[in-house]
Amino acid sequence: MNFSRVSRLGFSLALIVIAGCTTAPPSDLDNICAIFDEKKGWYKSAKKSAKRWDADIPTMMAIVHQESKFEAKAKPPRKKILGFIPGFRPSNAYGYSQALTGTWERYKRDAGAYGADRDEFDDAIDFIGWYNKLSYKENGVSATDARALYLNYHEGQGGYARGTYKSKSWLVGVANKVHARAGRYRTQLQGCKSRLDAANKGWFDWF
Repeated sequence: MNFSRVSRLGFSLALIVIAGCTTAPPSDLDNICAIFDEKKGWYKSAKKSAKRWDADIPTMMAIVHQESKFEAKAKPPRKKILGFIPGFRPSNAYGYSQALTGTWERYKRDAGAYGADRDEFDDAIDFIGWYNKLSYKENGVSATDARALYLNYHEGQGGYARGTYKSKSWLVGVANKVHARAGRYRTQLQGCKSRLDAANKGWFDWF
């Protein structure tokens, strides 16, 4: 038996298992407390982004849910040719936030996050906080107006200002769902925030 080959195989399998555990979405997508309990470090990342960009955690998480269902490597579905042949994807959106490549590059420059990756939750949630802050600056949308923030997110701040969403009843319906989910997440978070804050308090936070 080639033990070197076996060792390499075992190491490769271990990496696959670790990767699977890292990128798997939360088990319960409908409960923000369960999400943060399962995904260690996510609450701390969301809280950091909220503080940095004056953003709202439930709204940011509701946008992630809508965009990717918390799938780290999510991509838009391919167009179908003749109804069944996989074709090109409609955009280069990718990751938790489904950020477009160009917008992501702008975020990295503006936020000084040059090593940020779209399939890393902490980077993706910070991107959403940054983008929502832009929507506030350019269109005066408050941090908890998940409906308007999602319309900005989908159409861009310029498109929102021009009212491009008004002719897209399906998009308005999606934005309403995001707003409703953000409200549920907010109510849930009120019940576990103190516990999460205590569990994620760093050494220097006690002083």
